[in-house]
Amino acid sequence: METNRTTERIDLSRRRLLSTAAAGIAAAGAASLLPLPLGAAPAGDAIRPFRIDIPDEQLAELRRRLLATRWPDRETVPDQSQGAQLDKLQELVRYWGTGYDWRKVEARLNALPQFATTIDGVDIHFIHVRSRPPNALPVIVTHGWPGSMIEQLKIIDPLTNPTAHGGRAEDAFDVVIPSVPGYGFSGRPTTTGWDPDRVARAWAELMKRLGYTRYVAQGGDWGTPISSAMARQKAEGLLGIHINLPATVPPEVAASLTGGPLPAGLSDQERAVVEALMKSGKNGNLAYFTMMTARPQSVGYGITDSPVGLAAWILVHPGFAQWSYGADAGKSPSRDDVLDNITLYWLTNTAASSARLYWENGARGSVIVAAAQKTNEIALPVAITVFPEDVYRPPETWARRAYRNLIYFHEVDKGGHFAAWEQPELFSAELRAAFRPLRQS
Repeated sequence: METNRTTERIDLSRRRLLSTAAAGIAAAGAASLLPLPLGAAPAGDAIRPFRIDIPDEQLAELRRRLLATRWPDRETVPDQSQGAQLDKLQELVRYWGTGYDWRKVEARLNALPQFATTIDGVDIHFIHVRSRPPNALPVIVTHGWPGSMIEQLKIIDPLTNPTAHGGRAEDAFDVVIPSVPGYGFSGRPTTTGWDPDRVARAWAELMKRLGYTRYVAQGGDWGTPISSAMARQKAEGLLGIHINLPATVPPEVAASLTGGPLPAGLSDQERAVVEALMKSGKNGNLAYFTMMTARPQSVGYGITDSPVGLAAWILVHPGFAQWSYGADAGKSPSRDDVLDNITLYWLTNTAASSARLYWENGARGSVIVAAAQKTNEIALPVAITVFPEDVYRPPETWARRAYRNLIYFHEVDKGGHFAAWEQPELFSAELRAAFRPLRQS
């Protein structure tokens, strides 16, 4: 069984289980914390209560390493084109080492119903919050890199308790948020083969173990190829998927991005998207993708040994290009939100194991190219929301070519790559609208 023994502490005592449930009820409001009846499941399929309890020694060691950081020279440019800027990162690290409190997010997570189950030899950690309204639609929501379950915490209440967030009771969801193998408190695979297709099969098994016979899936970043693989595999009970960062780039456009000529007949919008992708590539915005696809182990040494190196590596992702390092206290993700996420990677020692997902996907190619992701094999309903500040804004014309059963396409006016984190209310409203036609199917 593959687990992070230093961080996973499962207390099966009746007292701990009851206290966890009581805390969760207070935090989740109208959401029920009881899992679906599991029946007489075989012991190997057992779903176990999960509680996070990071030893004080690990937190002290993190602070020690932060204070002992050996800093490089200041960048020689006035912008982020060389990576995370020294002054901004030093200010963030000062707060991380002296003012930040991991115990706050730990308590927040422990107030939610968390579980673990072993699937295909790897422990899968997940949050499972049920809604009180009857006939709630189950949804499994998948994160990507450099995200985690942390980025999805703010959508739990809007999805499970819609009437408190401008929705209707009949729009309620049961929410399942697993950590991808190699991420967070899920196990770290010790063998190859854990690509998006295999994760998709694990997610189908997870939903089966939870007793769900009708459900939907949502994903952005790596969550898109994982959710798309579930649809392509026709996972039992899956009704449809909602994705942000869809694989819609047509073959002739993909060829132009690797040096070929621009295809004739592009609309102004399509041409603008091609030019934006070319500019992004020339500016090195996908350098992290190239490195982790090619040599995740080499990348892993430095970011496993240095928390500052880990933070700088995570913040190089283009999804953080407009992040102000918490300067705007009212903007999500906040400084603490981002440090919660980075600290999760550090405490679970998943910097290298999470990067290997890129290597596993390497042979397939780009996650935004339709042919690479075999979108023509998806017959189930597909819904897409385009957020204006995301790293890729697909035109609707390409989306309709890529997905033959596209039932929903909407371009919203705010939000970026980490949409659930940045705009949780809008994101939740999009899921309600996108999946509404599937509730009675």
